Amino acid sequence: MTDQVMAAIDGSQFSEGVCDYAAWASLALETPLTFVHVVDNHPQTADADLSGNIGLGAREHLLEELAQLDEQRAKVAQEQGRLMLKAAKERAIEDGVAEPGIRQRNGTLVETLADLEKETRLLVLGKRGETAYRASEHLGSNLERVVRTLHRPILMVPDTFSRPRQALIAFDGSKTTRKGVEMVAKSPLFRGVACHVVIVGAETGDNRSQLDWAVSTLRDAGLEAEGAICAGEVEETLRNYQAANDIDLLVMGAYGHSRIRHLLVGSTTTSMMRHASVPVLLLR
Repeated sequence: MTDQVMAAIDGSQFSEGVCDYAAWASLALETPLTFVHVVDNHPQTADADLSGNIGLGAREHLLEELAQLDEQRAKVAQEQGRLMLKAAKERAIEDGVAEPGIRQRNGTLVETLADLEKETRLLVLGKRGETAYRASEHLGSNLERVVRTLHRPILMVPDTFSRPRQALIAFDGSKTTRKGVEMVAKSPLFRGVACHVVIVGAETGDNRSQLDWAVSTLRDAGLEAEGAICAGEVEETLRNYQAANDIDLLVMGAYGHSRIRHLLVGSTTTSMMRHASVPVLLLR
């Protein structure tokens, strides 16, 4: 199977950003692009308790009507999805992608993406979505389920595209983040992107050694790179560095074994993603 950039769209305000970032990634990686739309049909009649004061005959008739409405809603959702996929394909072609593919699936977002994992080189998702991506009003457990389920890089994007020029790599010397640095060094996605490797912690010999390794690895691969060790609380420190250095792409290992790990667990995940105005690349 050919590795592809998979872009999940749902018609939310973030879909245009997903299209444009996915097209950029596809062209940079020289990898085919496929748009995916998931119709999540949850029957609303099966578990409904409609007995009450309604007579048996009336109840059966009502159930039939509700079943017909569910079927109509499913057809409308599928047609809306087809139109969204068609528009996404046309937008990607305008962005320069030769032959973007489209797929529509029934089920849940997590299950669908898991089924497509073997074909996925990079997954692009909107920061928030109107339907399948959203657990409530913001990112939450649904995103974490996607991240925990898939062992592929995931690019979470805002609603407006801006070509990345400055990337911040959150680094702590762990196996996960070292692997992330090596992935960045090898990836065509970062050609022409200046990389800032940041350790949040104390100025120690070990931290300095780890930072020097990361910067050298990137420079040896031909990338522009610099490093910094910053004291403070992880999330606040990374945000401050991002603002001070005009960072337009945040790169993180999805799960580490230090304080950075907490950026993707529980409430801090929600906070970081909700406030991030730039795309976030999660590496596994």
